[in-house]
This record gives sequence, structure tokens and C-alpha cells, in this order.
Amino acid sequence: MEILRAVAAADLPFDVPEPLTAVARFGDRAAVAVSWIDGESLPEGIGDPAAFGLLLETLREVEISPELKAVLHTPHRYADGLGWAEILNEIVARLPTRWRETVRQRLDTLLALEEVPARLVHGDLGGSNVHFGRNGKLTGVVDWDMAILSDPAIDAALVAAWHGWDVLRAATDEDTYRRAWAWNDAVGVGHLHAAFGGTAMSNVDGFVDSVVAWLEEHR
Repeated sequence: MEILRAVAAADLPFDVPEPLTAVARFGDRAAVAVSWIDGESLPEGIGDPAAFGLLLETLREVEISPELKAVLHTPHRYADGLGWAEILNEIVARLPTRWRETVRQRLDTLLALEEVPARLVHGDLGGSNVHFGRNGKLTGVVDWDMAILSDPAIDAALVAAWHGWDVLRAATDEDTYRRAWAWNDAVGVGHLHAAFGGTAMSNVDGFVDSVVAWLEEHR
């Protein structure tokens, strides 16, 4: 709820859910009322480059307020064994032999990217989380619980992973496209949130299995 409040305060040109009540607790459960976001999501492989270009540009240009800094994590490549690069290196060593060298090379390409200033990254930008009205206009973005401060090309990769790389190519500049491809190419951008948290993974074997399934599907 604190993330939603901080994001809502950024005055984005589309709706985001806002908490309407205090959090009520019922034993080990909790509930809170949030504002409704109108519109519908788009099917996989469908997307208007103009709309997604504007969305990505808007998030990239959000001023990082003290409130956002206070509630959003900034993943680091190296952090005493819990940085995302260290975690992914450990995952590579657990992959089947046939995939290790390929993923190692892809990870090296990702690590070779020049670091950019951390911006607001939604972290799950695609599928049912982006809502459009009947006129095709972007109405709102939901599910901000994976939001972080990091490279905006991560969101670009998430858009491409659901709506298509052709959509992203038409929606943004070549450098963002290149960076987005690198973020996705190693293990699939959808897997990265587990490595971004700065904590040890609770189910490493399950993560490896999921990565292998993604590699086999996208070989």
C-alpha cells in the first residue's frame, strides 16, 4: 500500500490503484479497499507501439521522489553474494551442461551494459496489468508490488515479452531495444524479480527448472 501511495503521488497521466481505507487485519490475513482501474488488458502478441512508447517514456521520466526512494528497492549487481549478478552466476552453475556456456555468454553481454541512472520500473509490465479503454487509450496500470528503481529497459523487455518484440522495436529507440534484449536474453526477463530482491532464493531448484523450461521454449 505504501508503494501505491508513492506511485500515485507521482501524478502519472494514467490511473493507478490508490488505497481508500486503512489496512484491516483478521488474524493472519489483511484487507484494504483500493480504487478501481477501468479498462481491459490486451491479448498476448497485441499492442499499439505508440501507446507503449508513451507508457515507457512516462515511467522513464518520473521524478524519483524521497517517497519512492523510501519504498522501492534498488537491485545491485554485486551485494555480498546477494546481488543479482552473483545470484544468476550461481544459477548458471546449476543449469544442465548443454545450456551453461550459452547462458554464460548471454549473462556476460548483460553485465557489459553500461549502468544507467535508476528510474521507476513497474517490474511486471504486460498481460493483465496494463489496461486500455475501448478507444484504445491507456487507462491505467495495476499490480505495482514488483516495482523497483532500476534500468527502464527492464520494463521495455517485459512489454516485448508479452506484446511482441516488433511492438517494442516500433515503440522505442534502438538503444533501449538493445538493452531490453540483453535483459531478456539470459534467463527470461520474467525470472529476474527473484534475483532482484537482495535476499536468498527460497526455492533454487524450482527457479532453475523454470529457467530451463524457458530456455527450451525460446531456443
